[in-house]
Amino acid sequence: MPASSHFWEFIAGSALKVIPLYPGTSGHIALVLSSEASLSTMMTGPLTQRGALSLLLLLMPAVTPTWYAGSGYSPDESYNEVYAEEVPAARARALDYRVPRWCYTLNIQDGEATCYSPRGGNYHSSLGTRCELSCDRGFRLIGRKSVQCLPSRRWSGTAYCRQIRCHTLPFITSGTYTCTNGMLLDSRCDYSCSSGYHLEGDRSRICMEDGRWSGGEPVCVDIDPPKIRCPHSREKMAEPEKLTARVYWDPPLVKDSADGTITRVTLRGPEPGSHFPEGEHVIRYTAYDRAYNRASCKFIVKVQVRRCPILKPPQHGYLTCSSAGDNYGAICEYHCDGGYERQGTPSRVCQSSRQWSGTPPVCTPMKINVNVNSAAGLLDQFYEKQRLLIVSAPDPSNRYYKMQISMLQQSTCGLDLRHVTIIELVGQPPQEVGRIREQQLSAGIIEELRQFQRLTRSYFNMVLIDKQGIDRERYMEPVTPEEIFTFIDDYLLSNEELARRVEQRDLCE
Repeated sequence: MPASSHFWEFIAGSALKVIPLYPGTSGHIALVLSSEASLSTMMTGPLTQRGALSLLLLLMPAVTPTWYAGSGYSPDESYNEVYAEEVPAARARALDYRVPRWCYTLNIQDGEATCYSPRGGNYHSSLGTRCELSCDRGFRLIGRKSVQCLPSRRWSGTAYCRQIRCHTLPFITSGTYTCTNGMLLDSRCDYSCSSGYHLEGDRSRICMEDGRWSGGEPVCVDIDPPKIRCPHSREKMAEPEKLTARVYWDPPLVKDSADGTITRVTLRGPEPGSHFPEGEHVIRYTAYDRAYNRASCKFIVKVQVRRCPILKPPQHGYLTCSSAGDNYGAICEYHCDGGYERQGTPSRVCQSSRQWSGTPPVCTPMKINVNVNSAAGLLDQFYEKQRLLIVSAPDPSNRYYKMQISMLQQSTCGLDLRHVTIIELVGQPPQEVGRIREQQLSAGIIEELRQFQRLTRSYFNMVLIDKQGIDRERYMEPVTPEEIFTFIDDYLLSNEELARRVEQRDLCE
């Protein structure tokens, strides 16, 4: 039967009234009363004091610790709860709050119960007491915010305080975090990134009272460029007879400060092992990582060419040189103009000491030996050296002859540049004269020359012979030197002579 109710039970026709032994206990004393008997008559009537005491001892085991308020006894329960009991409105109005009826004392772990009783401040667990429940900071109330002590001596609801916890933070890519108090309230988690990465976003987050983290999840971003180190600058000498040098080097050292991944390395400049011309050359490398960060480095390749002093061409001559003409290994050959012969070393070499070998030769006037036995012996002296222009006339007073010789005498410079030597055959035997410059030819040589070149004594005629002794052009009347020069320049000059003519085109002006 409910411990807090008063009821009547009839046993063997007698009234048994159950009276609580003392407030806050579930033990009762059962007294047998008649319907009109009083407690005093009961105690002096058929039921003696001895009998009453026996009845009391019989009922003592029924005393159980159900009520706690006012008894000094508190339950050791994890959650303070009382099953709800609905009280009819009419019955609630009939309750007498002046008579204490007790619920157990509320004890909210990690929280507090603020109670208000209809009987006053000393009856915080009596019937009708209403308690407002709250939790300490860092805890959340689970259950009812307020409860009331019901006639059943139970509270109208249950509640407990649960510790506030935030969800476990996920780890971020290429980073981590450390927390001051785990996932509990006010715990601060500080983020950090791995080497080579920078944190973007909130550097720390705090567990708040609503169980959520402040801020947002940051990210670790690779913004550091790769580390790249180029080879040292280098200097190299050009190879002999060349103006270039082949230069080698090792690839640059590249390292990424983040995840160690280098996607590509580009080169601006020649590849290692290339031939580099004289001068300074900047070689640049650029490295890219996975996040498209880049870093560059550069070094210089310097190529030097050993050079000798510039050679001067000989007087009445010129030079032809290999390579650049003054670099290490270059060979320069000396040549003389037409009518001149080289005396001395034909060529010189630029040495590694930056000095020329040998001594420079000189060009001296060509010595023609007219005291030979035949015309062939005379012509051999001109082979590959001079061109011949043989002028034949019947007598010195010939009008064409005088006109031609006069024009040729005025163009001596042009004839020398084109390596042309004039031979004159004039008159009739025995007064016939043959000469080269001031040297006289014998009658036998004159006759052989006329026969070899088919030159008649009857009228003016002229023949142009190249350096190989071949008849290249004949003239039956005087021609201007310009016509002769044009023919030579267009048809008889070698490539080397043509280049020389370009250099000397204004020499005779």
